[in-house]
Amino acid sequence: MVEFIRKRAKNDILSGLTVALALVPEAVAFAFVAGVDPLVGLYAAFMIGLITAIFGGRPGMISGATGALAVVMVSLVATGNSMGTEGENLGLYYLFATVILMGIIQMIVGLLRLGKFVRLIPHPVMMGFVNGLAIVIFLSQVGMFKEVVNGESQWLQGAGLWIMIGLVALTMGIMHFLPMLNKKLPEALIAIGAVTAIVILGNLDVATVGSFIKDGGGDGLKGGLPQFQTEIFSKVPFTWETLKFIGPYALILAAIGLIESLMTLNLIDELTETRGQSNRECVAQGGANIITGLFGGMGGCAMIGQSIINIKAGGRTRVSGIVAAVTLLCFILFASGLIEQVPIAALVGVMFMVVIGTFAWSSFRILNKIPVSDALVLISVSILTVIFDLAIAVVAGIIISALVFAWENAKRIRARKHTLEDGTKVYEIWGPLFFGSIQAFKSKFDVNGDPDKIIIDFMESRVSDHSALEALFQIVEKYEAAGKEVHVTHLSEECQLLMVKASPTLANVIEKNIDDPRYHVMARVNQLV
Repeated sequence: MVEFIRKRAKNDILSGLTVALALVPEAVAFAFVAGVDPLVGLYAAFMIGLITAIFGGRPGMISGATGALAVVMVSLVATGNSMGTEGENLGLYYLFATVILMGIIQMIVGLLRLGKFVRLIPHPVMMGFVNGLAIVIFLSQVGMFKEVVNGESQWLQGAGLWIMIGLVALTMGIMHFLPMLNKKLPEALIAIGAVTAIVILGNLDVATVGSFIKDGGGDGLKGGLPQFQTEIFSKVPFTWETLKFIGPYALILAAIGLIESLMTLNLIDELTETRGQSNRECVAQGGANIITGLFGGMGGCAMIGQSIINIKAGGRTRVSGIVAAVTLLCFILFASGLIEQVPIAALVGVMFMVVIGTFAWSSFRILNKIPVSDALVLISVSILTVIFDLAIAVVAGIIISALVFAWENAKRIRARKHTLEDGTKVYEIWGPLFFGSIQAFKSKFDVNGDPDKIIIDFMESRVSDHSALEALFQIVEKYEAAGKEVHVTHLSEECQLLMVKASPTLANVIEKNIDDPRYHVMARVNQLV
């Protein structure tokens, strides 16, 4: 037992160190995308990573500043800056206020226990999300094969390009083959260390974390502890106009952050064959963003790339996330000079291995084996994730899946007809009666051609929504208008109450006391459902 704990602690610490190294360029890059100082992104990675690691609902999941949120923040920061004087940097403080509001929204979602709705996300949407995100990560790393010349970014050429490719390939090779020799060694950390040593000892002229920050307009990685941003309360007026400005951004950021976090939580659940707590994660993400906004961070959510790095490196407990966050802070405070020497090529190689591990390669194999609608959803979500963002892709995938489900179920409504000895015609309804199937349901009846007494039997069906109730009302009214007697049997108790409440006159057509043992069982089942 002691040996197991020691091994687990070792894996968590080493995986946390690897993640911390991978977090640096990501956080800096996303800060540049949002139009803020690199330290704003690094502080967000530290604070969000630490708080969610301690209080979150998914041990082993890594959170920090993300690109999905950064692209939304660009417009917010730019508009905020235009509202103040030149050099006032007002957009940054509006960003902090928005992140705080975003966190409040996320906490409310968690406290209302709405995180469970992530279970409604279909598997094709999940696979499309994973594939799309892998492509997005890959494309973001391709941009690292550029250099800044005379203030302009251009693709690497000649020897510089081949050195970059060689170092990336070497990193990937170490990560691929090292586990074959010894599975206990942290392949990502060793690969980064080996490539960094080659660059320093060989005095190779390649892009490093330090040059990356400076090329982006930053002063460097070094900074102090996050400071409480009292300027938020003096520079951002607490008025209705401010709420109208930051409110939509906060809602969008909260939605994107929760969707990305909960989707990543589901993915880690599958990889580790364990179960996370979605509502707890929502509350933790919200609390982390509130703290981050108050202490000068740009906000964030779960990071699928870093989470997979952590899981693949053996990180399974909260220790790995805590180590990653604390190590990142130590980089900022004490080791900025060393970390700035890490070549970008090594980190690109690590992320390329993440892409290979993230992409659901099995989706190619199953495309011709699954329903066409599921294949369409999978491909659509992948493409939309790349073109737009995760939130739009997932919502679109869910809508498409829901419409397909409704259409398929709408075709399953059936009416088996037979006549009793006394001449009564019985319609036994099979299949779900809801908004999608009401037209087919109505077409089953022949009001003018039917005898004077009709029974509509719902033993094998269920009235699911208001549209179904309306359709049933209309059928009953047509028979009564034609002077015919109609009875509705085997309705669930819930449906009976709804019908009587909506139209008390229909209480006369509902038969409640039925001598059929199955009826009472079905009524109880419907109540449980």
